[in-house]
Amino acid sequence: MTNTNQGCLPDGKIPQLRVMPMPADANVHGDVFGGWIMAQVDIAGSLPAVRRSNGRVATIAVNSFVFKNPVFVGDLLSFYADIVKVGNTSITVNVEVFAERNRLQAETVKVTEATLTYVATDENRKPRQVPPLSSLTTQI
Repeated sequence: MTNTNQGCLPDGKIPQLRVMPMPADANVHGDVFGGWIMAQVDIAGSLPAVRRSNGRVATIAVNSFVFKNPVFVGDLLSFYADIVKVGNTSITVNVEVFAERNRLQAETVKVTEATLTYVATDENRKPRQVPPLSSLTTQI
């Protein structure tokens, strides 16, 4: 893996989640486990899906997941999530993850990108319709 995606955090966008991996999230060499990153991506992607569906969602598919650069203990990760498709019961979200490392040198690297699909569920955890935008009671 190479650092070909160096740069800045996305302008004008607010991250859904910011987190710093700890030693327990990494192997003995300080490389953060891919599964830990995947869990954080799932959380970040679910946030706009929950707002858009106005309720509970469940992950039904990881459509794509690419680790572009390694993540290290001490990196500050920023997770950006955007809804790309809304179906009858499903919401598809793109998530991009950037690591701020060596903060004194202001190095920012895109480390992961993924697309996940969530399904809106009711109180019995059965699929339900995603409400139209005009009927939402929460802020998107």
